[in-house]
Amino acid sequence: MQKTGKRKITSQMDLFEGEWKEFGQTMSGADVYCVTNGQVSQEWLSDCEEERVLTSRLMDKIADIRNLEQSSRQVVANGGSPGVDGMTVKELKPWLSRHWRELQQELLSGRYKPTLVRGVKIPKAKGGSRQLGIPTVKDRLVQQAVHQVMSNRYEQIFSETSYGFRPRRSAHQALLQSGRYIEEGYCWLVDIDLEKFFDKVDHNRTMWMLSRRTGDKRLLKLIHQFLKAGMLEGGIISQRIAGTPQGGPLSPLLSNIILDELDKELERRGHRFVRYADDLRVFLRSEASASRVMESITYFVENRMKLKVNRIKSKVCKNNATNFLGHGFLADGRLFLSKESEARLKQKVRVITKRNRGISLGQLLSELNRVLRGWLNYFRYAQMKSRLKALESWIHRRIRCYRLKQCKRAIGIYRFIRKQGVPEWRSWLLAGSSKGWWRLAGSPVANEAMNNQWFKEIGLFTLLENYQRLELEETAVYVSTHGGVRGR
Repeated sequence: MQKTGKRKITSQMDLFEGEWKEFGQTMSGADVYCVTNGQVSQEWLSDCEEERVLTSRLMDKIADIRNLEQSSRQVVANGGSPGVDGMTVKELKPWLSRHWRELQQELLSGRYKPTLVRGVKIPKAKGGSRQLGIPTVKDRLVQQAVHQVMSNRYEQIFSETSYGFRPRRSAHQALLQSGRYIEEGYCWLVDIDLEKFFDKVDHNRTMWMLSRRTGDKRLLKLIHQFLKAGMLEGGIISQRIAGTPQGGPLSPLLSNIILDELDKELERRGHRFVRYADDLRVFLRSEASASRVMESITYFVENRMKLKVNRIKSKVCKNNATNFLGHGFLADGRLFLSKESEARLKQKVRVITKRNRGISLGQLLSELNRVLRGWLNYFRYAQMKSRLKALESWIHRRIRCYRLKQCKRAIGIYRFIRKQGVPEWRSWLLAGSSKGWWRLAGSPVANEAMNNQWFKEIGLFTLLENYQRLELEETAVYVSTHGGVRGR
């Protein structure tokens, strides 16, 4: 079995070499791969050859027990659902302590076989569904171990303006860098949308790219098996011939390796761009330049990278007409909250505060606070004071509506409102009303009984107050670091 595996990977590598020769002959002007006359760059070839020599024993580092233990801690911290074998993340550490030698030998000898992934579809915010592939916990452990070792090497060559799925980089950094480009006058954007990127990645081309800088054939064989692993969904097993479904620790790294080719091409052309995973924005000074770049980049992506650009969603637009990571951009580069992001938050609040849920107010607030706190932490840099005030008022009314319905009968409403210090006759005025719950929640009496102080007492996370606190903290840090006042 071991010899068969070696022959298979050798044959696969021959295929990659053939594709490489064809690819090198068609390249024209890319500094990464070629010199100006279209011939393959000998400097790049030498770098790749040196890198393959240095990475000829990468599997030894991946199978090292210290790397496997670190990987297990990360998988447990990430959580997630079980795969097709039903094993949970809580069972991983005990399993590893008993079987680490066996796992190590399988990895080093090339005998490790990935299991089927569990297919799950989740709805997208803008309609449609996203295909997820959930590997078993053991496969997640191995993928994370591979990720930890390979990312250390690839981080040295990735672009500075690529921010998705990378250590010590975040969506906030991508947004702030985009704002700086707009502030410098690059206010026309090329918004490139890759159509079902994770579903359409070409396996052979991915392996070719990996083989350029990775010399350990055991590792290449393992990654190839992960890419080809079948998917179990609805009791039906399907074989994957393309794509790297989201859900495993290895997919984000592979996506960055694949799209790094696009980053290098944009850098070669001298463009200002920001990429977060498969979400790309190129910044230019004029509409004419942006239109030319849109056409040339689309050609590069579809003909060179063998990916598909969604021409309906991709567009050339001004800075205030784009939605990048849930934000829009003002003329001076500052961020504002997009309408889509506000609508998504409202939908989450509606689900949590639905009047017929039958849970206690304390449980409702616990769920709501968790959502509001995470949402504000992500959108903390957006200009949205007035919108937060209106949004908070709407959330208060939702909670008032829920609390009044908890009282059930008129006498219950009267007692609750009276307890909040409202005069007796006004309490009966609200309790005896025949209006619906939403109308009652917006009445002056309900606002008097359940005012801002009442919401603080019951422990509701206040959006506007915490937004202003975060703004003051950021200003204080900036002043202490730079010695000046910064406009948010």
